[in-house]
Amino acid sequence: MLAKRIIPCLDVKDGRTVKGVNFVSLRDAGSALELAALYSDNGADELVFLDITATVEGRGTLISLVRDVSRTISIPFTVGGGIRSVEDVDAILGAGADKISVNSAAIRNPGVIDTLSGLFGSQCVVLALDARANSAMPSGFEAVIDGGRTPTGLDALSWSREAEDRGAGEVLLTSMDKDGTKDGFDIPLTRLLSTSLGIPVIASGGAGRMEDFRDVFEEGMADAALAASVFHFQEIPIPGLKEYLRGQKIAIR
Repeated sequence: MLAKRIIPCLDVKDGRTVKGVNFVSLRDAGSALELAALYSDNGADELVFLDITATVEGRGTLISLVRDVSRTISIPFTVGGGIRSVEDVDAILGAGADKISVNSAAIRNPGVIDTLSGLFGSQCVVLALDARANSAMPSGFEAVIDGGRTPTGLDALSWSREAEDRGAGEVLLTSMDKDGTKDGFDIPLTRLLSTSLGIPVIASGGAGRMEDFRDVFEEGMADAALAASVFHFQEIPIPGLKEYLRGQKIAIR
């Protein structure tokens, strides 16, 4: 069994880290650069940086901030937000990122996954999937884009399978319904994708207690767990979380 990963996420708006509930009511969570350094020093396995307004503002990712973060940390680093082209990916990887994540652009043009995985390798391409419960969908979940603003009519499971077939090497799965609630990850949604796909699934949305991480690994069968506010506001220290999970007999890096 591969060791599970703990991944803090920096949702960045105007150069600052923010956090909301169900993708709205954002509040400031501090300097992206300072938090990145803290997580790198405190044993995070990877870091995710999402420029959450780049797509809706019709611009690219904040490359200068990506470069500054990459120079500050010593752990793998995934960047998403506003990525639409090979040139965007070249710039982000050139600024020091290890992987990129695509969401809205991939749904609008699925072939971008084929192109990017062909040029940069599947290990570099992460499908960011924001999913919301919708009983009209075959799986019960619908993919949404534009920071949760736009429903797509796409079944979340079917879309993630297509993305895997096109060359995505990993899925960053965020439950819109659980985002920021701190009442636990969406276990049924996570388990559905984890058991249906042949690529790693990162669970995101809803972490509030250390037990939530145990549950998403044991019951949700996630390969990694991502969280934001519980780390940003020091409600759960990463070293303490890892010690707890080891005590629960969960293989952790």
